[in-house]
Amino acid sequence: MSKNQTGNKAYLISIVMVAVLGGLLFGYDTAVISGAEKGLQAFFLGASDFAYTDAWHGFTCASALIGCIIGSGISGFLASRWGRKRSLIFAGLMFFVSALGSMTPEFLFFEHGVPTLNLLVAFNIYRVIGGVGVGLASAICPMYIAEVAPSDIRGTLVSWNQFAIIFGQLVVYFVNFVILGNNVNPVIEAMRILNADEAAWTISTGWRYMFGSEAVPAGLFALLICFVPETPRYLVMINRDDKALAILQKINGKAEGHDILEDIKNTITEKTEHIFTYGWLVIFIGIMLSVFQQAVGINAVLYYAPRIFSDMGMTNPMVNTIVMGVVNILFTLVAVFTVEKWGRKPLLITGSAGMALGAFGVALTFGDANMSIVTMLSIMIYSASFMMSWGPICWVLIAEIFPNTIRGAAVAIAVAFQWVFNWIVSATFVPMFNMRLDSDPNFGHWFTYGLYGIICVAAAFFVWRLVPETKGKTLEDMSELWKEKR
Repeated sequence: MSKNQTGNKAYLISIVMVAVLGGLLFGYDTAVISGAEKGLQAFFLGASDFAYTDAWHGFTCASALIGCIIGSGISGFLASRWGRKRSLIFAGLMFFVSALGSMTPEFLFFEHGVPTLNLLVAFNIYRVIGGVGVGLASAICPMYIAEVAPSDIRGTLVSWNQFAIIFGQLVVYFVNFVILGNNVNPVIEAMRILNADEAAWTISTGWRYMFGSEAVPAGLFALLICFVPETPRYLVMINRDDKALAILQKINGKAEGHDILEDIKNTITEKTEHIFTYGWLVIFIGIMLSVFQQAVGINAVLYYAPRIFSDMGMTNPMVNTIVMGVVNILFTLVAVFTVEKWGRKPLLITGSAGMALGAFGVALTFGDANMSIVTMLSIMIYSASFMMSWGPICWVLIAEIFPNTIRGAAVAIAVAFQWVFNWIVSATFVPMFNMRLDSDPNFGHWFTYGLYGIICVAAAFFVWRLVPETKGKTLEDMSELWKEKR
C-alpha cells in the first residue's frame, strides 16, 4: 500500500519530535535551579544594600513558577488567537531571552558582578519570563501533539512529551555537573558562607553558565518550530479546511484524512461553546488530575534533589541526582511503551500505589543512618512510580479528554492549577521538611512524606472512581462521551 493510503509516518514523527523539544525545555528550565541555587544564594549573600534571607532565596528559586502560572493561564487565549504553532514560537523566544538574561542580569543597567536588590529583581524578572515559556509549552506542546496524532498512537506520542521533560531534567543535571567540574558548591550555614574562597568560581561564574546553557536548546526550538505545520483542528477553526485536509492526508492517508476532516468539522461548528457546555465534571476531572500530579510532592524531589541527598549523608549529591535522573528516564519509557496497551487508568492507579509505598518508606526511615539505603531505594521507587504514571499520563489525559470546542480554554485552566500547586508544593516543602519537635528531630521528614503518601492513596481512589478510560478514542469522541455524562 502506498504512502498516500497509509500516511507518512516519518513526517508525523518529525513534526512531533520538534514539538517534543518544548517538553525538553520545560524540564531543562524547571530543573536548572537544582544545580545553580547554592552558587546563586552565595552570590546574593554578598549584597550590601539588603539582607538576602531564606525567604528571598525561596522566592527566587520558585520565581519561574509565577511565570508558569501566567503562561499556562494565557495559553488557551494564545492557542485560540495565534494558533498552536505561533504560540510555541513565542514560548521558544521566552526561553531564549530568559536563559541569556538569567546568565547576565546586569545587561545594560547594572554593574557586572555586584549583587544588589535591583539586580535580584532583574534576575527574577528574567526567570519569570522563562516561566511564561514553560507555562505555554506545558499546555500547548501536548495539545499540539494530540491534535496531529492518529488516535491509535496518540497516547504514545503525547507520552514522548513527558519523556522529553524528564530527559531535559537529566540533561541539565548532567550539564550542571559538567559545568561545576572540579569546582565546589558553597557551604552555607546560618546565612554565612563557610568556604567562600574555595567556592569563589561557583559563586561568581558557575551559576551563570548553568542558566545560560539553556540558550542553545531554546534557540534550536524557536528555529525548528517555524518549519512544522499548524494543527489541522486549529486550521478548521479558522476556515482553512483545504490546508487541514492536506496535512491530515499526509499524516493518515488520503481516505482516512478525509474522514477525520469531516469528524473535526462536525464537532467544531460551535466554536464559542461555554466552558461548562459539557457539564462541570469534565472540568473538575481535568483540574484534579493537575492538582494530584503536583500534590503528590514529586517536584519537591526534582527541585531539591541535591539538598535532600546531602541531608541523607550522601558523599556526592550531584552524582546521586544524575542516577535518579537516569532511573526517571527508564521508567518514563515504561509509560511510553505501555500506555496504548494497558490504558491510562491502570497506569495511574499502579503508579499511585508505588508512589505511596515509596513515600511511606521515606517517612519511616529518613534520618536513620542504619536505614539510609532503604531511604534511597524508597525515593527511587517513589520517583520511578511517578515517571511511569502520573508524569506522562496526566499530560496525555489533559490533552485528550476535553471536547474540541472547549479544549483550548479547558487545558489552560487545568494547567494553570497544575502550576499553582507546583508552586504550593515547592514553597511548602522546605519549611515542612525542616519542622522539628524536641522529642523527634525528624518530625518534619516523616510528616512531609507521610502527607505525600496519603495524597497518593487519594489520587488512586480518584482515578478509580471518576476518570474515564480514553484509550483508542478519537478527540472527536470526547464530545459524545461527556454529553452522555452530563
